[in-house]
Amino acid sequence: MIHQMQVRIYYQDTDAGGIVYHSNYLDYAERARSEMLLEMGYSNHVMVEKGIGFVLRHVDIDYRKPARLDELLTVETVVTEMKNASLEMEQTVLRGEDVLVVMRLQLAAINPQTLRPTRMPEELKTLFLKYSKEK
Repeated sequence: MIHQMQVRIYYQDTDAGGIVYHSNYLDYAERARSEMLLEMGYSNHVMVEKGIGFVLRHVDIDYRKPARLDELLTVETVVTEMKNASLEMEQTVLRGEDVLVVMRLQLAAINPQTLRPTRMPEELKTLFLKYSKEK
């Protein structure tokens, strides 16, 4: 299954020409991952209680087409690989059927107190499988 979240482009998201500023796509991707976790029952409070957090280790961004002011976009998120203490995701920003941006991300699981790598709880790994290409 693919997680989907819609994003409306506001004036604050754009440059002087009304085009989405490149770094804002990272913000949209972060929001989409947070929404996916919320739908899985893992709010930020739950994550802290369970001693787990995620940090972005690496991202590869392919900008294909621009988005503009007032457009409604969809951010799709899918897990492409999962290990004990890390996962990889692909996030695609679309305008209708048009692919605008493709991001490939590596996320590391950490303990928020120590900032050291930690294993993901089995329950969380099982929930991620719902959005995984691996199944």
